[in-house]
Amino acid sequence: MNNQQPIKSKNDLIEYIASGCKPKSDWKVGTEHEKFGFHNADKQPLHYAEPGGIRDILNGLAEQFNWQPEYEGDDVIALKRDGCSITLEPGGQLELSGAPLDDVHQTCTETGLHLKEVKAVAEPLGSAFLGMGFHPTASREDIAYMPKGRYKIMSDYMPKVGTLGLDMMKRTCTIQANLDFSSEADMIKKFRVSLALQPVATALFANSPFTESLGNGFVSYRSHIWTDTDDDRCGIIPFVFEPEMSFERYVDYMLDVPMYFVYREGRYIDATGLSFRDFMDGKLSVLSGELPNIKDWEDHLTTAFPEVRLKKFLEMRGADGGPWRRICALPALWVGLLYDQEQLDMASDWINDWSLTEHEHLRSEVPRLGLSTEFRGGKVRDLALQMLAMSRKGLEKRAIQSPCGKDESIFIEPLQAIADTYATPAERKLGKFHGVWDQKLDELFEVYTY
Repeated sequence: MNNQQPIKSKNDLIEYIASGCKPKSDWKVGTEHEKFGFHNADKQPLHYAEPGGIRDILNGLAEQFNWQPEYEGDDVIALKRDGCSITLEPGGQLELSGAPLDDVHQTCTETGLHLKEVKAVAEPLGSAFLGMGFHPTASREDIAYMPKGRYKIMSDYMPKVGTLGLDMMKRTCTIQANLDFSSEADMIKKFRVSLALQPVATALFANSPFTESLGNGFVSYRSHIWTDTDDDRCGIIPFVFEPEMSFERYVDYMLDVPMYFVYREGRYIDATGLSFRDFMDGKLSVLSGELPNIKDWEDHLTTAFPEVRLKKFLEMRGADGGPWRRICALPALWVGLLYDQEQLDMASDWINDWSLTEHEHLRSEVPRLGLSTEFRGGKVRDLALQMLAMSRKGLEKRAIQSPCGKDESIFIEPLQAIADTYATPAERKLGKFHGVWDQKLDELFEVYTY
């Protein structure tokens, strides 16, 4: 269907998502990651138009490395090249949305190249980038919004539906892995397994223990923020674990997620709180009589923020931002678990009898307690060790080797070290904060800058 062709029925929406089904031979690995920019001199966040700021970074990447700029009005707001895109989160977090690639070796090479290019542009400008889940020092007021119309609409709406939505927009960064499915049944099994185990990934990647230069009482404050952002579009979606789960059931869920905007002729039209169902009937108050097209549906699918999100693929959304090695570790973790049928079936059996209360317990407690969260007489660390063992088997069975003869299981070694030592990245940083850093965070920027 042409993206501009009007949607005729709900079936068009179902078919759009179902069109993502592909044979195993065509499954790809996609990786996205966000990072905070700052000025080396004073560690303050990069604004858009200032010298050495986000606009200069984007223009430098375009000029030096052949990225193609995209604009909103006169402002460059994204770059495209070879199936990849560089985009801006609301507070200037720079995001690489990687191309769909054949294996984790390729996606890690892609990430390394991107970080090398960003450093080459930023360094002469006196700027740099940091991988954390939540900005460790900046206040909301320290961070300026990027010049994108959708962010003005969202920032006006967020305080109406939660207390932490503006923090989500301005002060969080994540790593995300995007994976394929072969059929509706395969999608359901992968969705259930990844949704159940997302808190385990959150614990392994927990890397946001500071707020405005002080400890905040969480190991993943980024993850906690989503619990008070907007209940209509966040959190666990219980129906995924119910017998009626299907492409259609997810479409029904998305039709009930309130809208943010409609994009027409280069501008964003505020549609906050309105219904896509009404839009389907030509009754959207801000575009009376007009019907949505597939591009409108694509846009709407991006405005829900559950821990796992369904588009034409599945998005794993539970991880805090972090260093290069953990950017590579996230897709490896999920590829090993979800792309090997034996491991996927075992994981499905493993989580099959977990109750909704247990899912909610993990979701609420892991941001605070990480690997120490209690579960069924043990700890989340026990789940992490089991998950890593299964993922390792799946990656070893794929037997996809790098030029130096290493399979993809090398990429989960940083996570294995975290589980083995029972210490999340957040807890390691907190130890330094209360020790050698003398409760100051200047050295964090020095040590953990890309």
